[in-house]
Amino acid sequence: MTMEVVHLGGGVCGLVCAEHLAHHPKVDRLVLADRKTDAARALASRVADDRIAVREVDGTDPDAVRRLLQDCDLVIASMPWRLNRIVLDVAAQTRTDYLDFGMPFDATGPEFDEASARCREAGIAGLVGMGMEPGISDGFAVHAAGTLDRAEEAHVFDGDTGAVEGFELFSAWSPVDLLDEMSVPAAVYEDGALRFLPPMNSSRMFDFPEPVGRRRVFKTNHDETYFLPRGIPTLRQASFNIHIDDGWVQAADVLRKLGLLRGEPVDVRGMRVRPMDVIAAALPSPLALADRIRGYAAFVVEVTGTKDGRRERVRTWTGLSYGEAWRQHGTNATAFMVGTGGAVAAEMFLEGRVREKGLIIPEELDPETCLERIRTKGLVVREERIRL
Repeated sequence: MTMEVVHLGGGVCGLVCAEHLAHHPKVDRLVLADRKTDAARALASRVADDRIAVREVDGTDPDAVRRLLQDCDLVIASMPWRLNRIVLDVAAQTRTDYLDFGMPFDATGPEFDEASARCREAGIAGLVGMGMEPGISDGFAVHAAGTLDRAEEAHVFDGDTGAVEGFELFSAWSPVDLLDEMSVPAAVYEDGALRFLPPMNSSRMFDFPEPVGRRRVFKTNHDETYFLPRGIPTLRQASFNIHIDDGWVQAADVLRKLGLLRGEPVDVRGMRVRPMDVIAAALPSPLALADRIRGYAAFVVEVTGTKDGRRERVRTWTGLSYGEAWRQHGTNATAFMVGTGGAVAAEMFLEGRVREKGLIIPEELDPETCLERIRTKGLVVREERIRL
């Protein structure tokens, strides 16, 4: 059986996922929808497949989204993560299966559980957090935990050396999501319980594989901190840690003090706007910078536990240079990894490998299938085992 897939959100990560799916035999029709359609039309022209259609749709308008999903089997939401909540709510109403690259909730908790119950009642699967981090990173962790007798810690580390000549500040993915990540308390899972730290307050040095090398990483609020303990119940410690360069760290501190990273709208000459949205709009588009970024992006997942009575750490990682990502895939390295993670999860759904209903986290997908698919799409996965 073939399916109609709607891809809502034509940003740099979403377009990678869409291009992967454009070649999948289970996709009968692929609709690329966004308020701005230039990038989607360029992709449709490049792929030149009559199964692809482009629609101009405002993803923040529930009625417009409802009309878009009327004949759709699967919607992939790749707008800024908070906006994807609109799409998930409409998907439950229209009984349309759903997938995103980062869950549209601040945490797993009552809202998450209520949304999962609505999806089950509607008879749909809601695959959440299926990008790179979360997504591929969770698959690495579950794979590593499966090789240990007992997994006790799982930590994700994101490293990047990306730079663009002429720009001191930029983002390789959604600027709104980057600003949001730097503005909210960081979640950490310690001694079997969640706790929260002030934004950008906890950091350490971490040695990434070359060419990224030694970088300062900050704990931030990320899906993995919530997902990993659910998927690997023996864990006592879990965290997400990301390298953010000094320029952004300093800028975020000033913006927070000025109240410009608030998510609530303010009145500006009679118009209600979010300060964060104004800052994001003033930054260069990741799509416009894809061919100009130089450097390397990578992430490492470390799972520590016991094997045959001894302490052992499993270290799994992948990465890609920005130059190679542009030459081979026409995008940036971070976007390629995020979109590829989403495509792998979508393919597994299309092929009937996901049968559960309700909200589904990456830990519930078969990790070996995920790793195999990731490799076939051009990412090199490496693993190291360390006796402690």
